[in-house]
Amino acid sequence: MRTNSKLKLIAEKARKDKGFKFSSLAHLINEESLSWCYGELKTCKAPGIDGVGVLKYGENLDENLKDLVERMKTKKYRPQPVKRVLIPKPGKKEKRGLGIPTAEDKLVQVMMKKILEAIFEQDFVDFSYGFRPKRSCHQAVKRLNTIVMKTPVNLVVDVDIEKFFDNISHYWLLRCLEEKISDPNFLLLVRRFLKAGIWEDGIFSQSKVGTPQGGVISPILANIYLHYVLDIWFERKFKLKSRARIEMIRYCDDFIVCCESKKDAEDFIVELEDRLAKFNLNVSKAKTSIVRFGRAPWSSHNKGNGDRPQTFNFLGFTHYCGKSKRGYFLMGHKTQKEKLRKGLIELNTWLKKIRNSLLLKDWWKILRAKLVGHYNYFGVSGNIKCLRQFEYEANKLIYKWINRRSQKRSMTWETFSNYLDWNPLPQPRIHHDFYTR
Repeated sequence: MRTNSKLKLIAEKARKDKGFKFSSLAHLINEESLSWCYGELKTCKAPGIDGVGVLKYGENLDENLKDLVERMKTKKYRPQPVKRVLIPKPGKKEKRGLGIPTAEDKLVQVMMKKILEAIFEQDFVDFSYGFRPKRSCHQAVKRLNTIVMKTPVNLVVDVDIEKFFDNISHYWLLRCLEEKISDPNFLLLVRRFLKAGIWEDGIFSQSKVGTPQGGVISPILANIYLHYVLDIWFERKFKLKSRARIEMIRYCDDFIVCCESKKDAEDFIVELEDRLAKFNLNVSKAKTSIVRFGRAPWSSHNKGNGDRPQTFNFLGFTHYCGKSKRGYFLMGHKTQKEKLRKGLIELNTWLKKIRNSLLLKDWWKILRAKLVGHYNYFGVSGNIKCLRQFEYEANKLIYKWINRRSQKRSMTWETFSNYLDWNPLPQPRIHHDFYTR
């Protein structure tokens, strides 16, 4: 039986029998399934500490997989430490740590991720959107829009968990997995990945807590952890005793709560701090706030009976209270300033690097793809102004670096405009309709 069919059977069993624990999963990580997973690895990604990239590993794929499976059967397979690199955060001096596993470890993680998804996807709550099949951040924002437009929302609790991926408790994560899995060999694999350690600047450090960002398996493990730590607690305990309407939208560790009652919003933060503390997590008090937001605060402000509703950021968008052409309340979404700035900085850096490496006609195709990616993500209802601002600034950068390819000026602005007529770049447009009518 093919691997895909086996995963479907596991998913069906998990869906029908909620109390069932899977006792035989490790055997699914075999040569056939790993060969299938190899096709999903991205060949352009940086190699791990062994320096072996995906393409190099695939040169002797059959032999490598045979050796890998044999080591797994005899329990001699041990994941190598992840290579830690620091990536700057947009608009900040601090950097975010990213862990890069080896190609072989990525391969095993891909199959483990598929198994975990087949089991736990059946239990995940409806308001969880991050890193799940057939779910996206745009669906999360659209749900937020629907809740604000159709329910009595007066406040939004904007929550930030401090260094979430770095502070996940290995003990509690394994306890979460044991709710559905009793296979000791599979759990041993998870434990070894968690304890693999970090290699940074030639120095090895042991992993006592956390799961490194960048690992293939990290997002599903994070979702499982927060499912038991946060989602079930909110759905079955806090929400049931709340005084008024309250809803959550979560995208991995990034989540917000829409509240009708101020007391519910205040109680949520207090009880959330106690809940997370039990599982080695902390709420960032500097980044967590209660925001006045919704139809009632907007109407009250328009009548001169209150302060202007506040804004908040979620999934790269700044959300605000606006009005339609007819003067009715409308929830607005626009590109977050930091994201707009980051996009232009990245484009500027790329143009500077590529301008003399390839002919203009060759890198123009890559440029089109980059612009399409930006417009596809940020092309939401009401955000056309920010999209056009990005287009205007991007065109200035393109013109600037075309003329920096040599000491001699390459194009005038008129020549550049004519070139755009014959070789048009993608135009900003709305791809995602969020308006709730």
